[in-house]
Amino acid sequence: MTAYDALMQFQRETEALGQIAGRLGWDQETMMPEGATPQRAEEHGAMANILHARRIDPRVGEWLAKAEPADDVAAANLRHIGRSFERTAKVPAAIAAELAKTTSLAHRIWAQSRADEDVASFLPILQKVVDLRKEEAAAVAGDADPYDALLDDYEPGATGASLGAMFDALRPRLVALRAAILDRPAPAQLSGSFDEAAQLKLSEKLALAFGYNTNHGRIDKAVHPFSSGSGLDVRITTRTNPTDPFNCFYSTIHEVGHAAYEQGIDPQHLLTPLGAGVSMGVHESQSRIYENQLGRSRAFTGWLYGQMRDAFGDFGIADEDAFYATVNRVSDGFIRTEADEVQYNLHVLLRFDLERALIAGDLAVNDLEAAWNDRFKADFGYAVDRPSNGVLQDVHWSEGLFGYFPTYTLGNVYAGCLHTALRDAVPGLDADLARGDTSAATGWLRENLQQFGGLRTPIDTITHATGTKPSEGPLLDYLEDKFSSIYGL
Repeated sequence: MTAYDALMQFQRETEALGQIAGRLGWDQETMMPEGATPQRAEEHGAMANILHARRIDPRVGEWLAKAEPADDVAAANLRHIGRSFERTAKVPAAIAAELAKTTSLAHRIWAQSRADEDVASFLPILQKVVDLRKEEAAAVAGDADPYDALLDDYEPGATGASLGAMFDALRPRLVALRAAILDRPAPAQLSGSFDEAAQLKLSEKLALAFGYNTNHGRIDKAVHPFSSGSGLDVRITTRTNPTDPFNCFYSTIHEVGHAAYEQGIDPQHLLTPLGAGVSMGVHESQSRIYENQLGRSRAFTGWLYGQMRDAFGDFGIADEDAFYATVNRVSDGFIRTEADEVQYNLHVLLRFDLERALIAGDLAVNDLEAAWNDRFKADFGYAVDRPSNGVLQDVHWSEGLFGYFPTYTLGNVYAGCLHTALRDAVPGLDADLARGDTSAATGWLRENLQQFGGLRTPIDTITHATGTKPSEGPLLDYLEDKFSSIYGL
């Protein structure tokens, strides 16, 4: 057995254990009894200890030193394993285990604090999470920016400075478009009540329409929708609201985009570093192009209009054109996950700036709610009415996911680039979408991006699929064209 073969055999076991750890998290969100929280925290900590020990096992360093890549796949595997080995070796095992235990507890405390509209009850555990992540970041970064060390977990190669420059380029045109739209009459809103069982039934139909393979997955409900797993077991969740079926439908399509990426990876990469999405930004590009450029297109919403009439009868929207405008209605709102395409990224930029300040030590945890509320009022022009619509709305910080938020906007940027290339490659796309047939679009994405998993770096993954390096221009052009048409700008 060569050094590479021995390394990959060891790595497959590590990847399998990582999948088991992920399943613990899925269960905690969907099935776990409330009283199991303390034990689950211990279980998470134990798994984190095991995985940390494997990732810094001295044999990994020896195998890496001796392994010779025979092809691009082997070279990519070695790149991923080497990066993980070097990074993990810098983080003391005690910090990794304590983070796993603390974030498991923090998640449940956050959920209760959110339900109780009680920020104060969440702040002590959040302080502990922030402190631990700052310790971890300092260990990894050395003399570099600690926030970049955290960001690198989710988007290898990105920096706070590079993303800040991109976001600064996005902001003026987004703000101008938002202002122009809100100065125009708004399309009709949905009204009435929509049976939640019927919502879930139609959401499953949507999942299948976008290519989700339920033989290797399942759909459950969660407070905050998410996708979990890779390879042969990729699960998604959604949520329902009796007065807002779009929340259910587009949460489902969004999570299917994530799941389709994982399910579309070449099976030869199963339980290897290449067998998962290469970054959260690239991952988000798939969920956002499924949800927005495809799922909210005029062609697809025409088909969805018929499906909703079949499911709910006459629900007060006159025709397909009016329905398209309703689906894409731009309106005031507090919740990032429910925001329209125009305003969504403004929600992300708020979080990006606040969490950078937290990690830098420029913002105290006890001042976070006030800072959030002040920034929201400045960006959106109205005040946050309650914590669940403000600083407590997202699960991410309770789970220690600092550096994750900016990948949402980066994913939108990538999706804009992919959509331009997709339209060039599939000229008959709208005719397919009008029949509820997404196969040409999802097939193009699988062929040009999804199948490769982690083979390339994030930037090279998008460049390979589109033929050009990613930039914010295509996303802004798409948004301005689409919403100028809807709102008569």
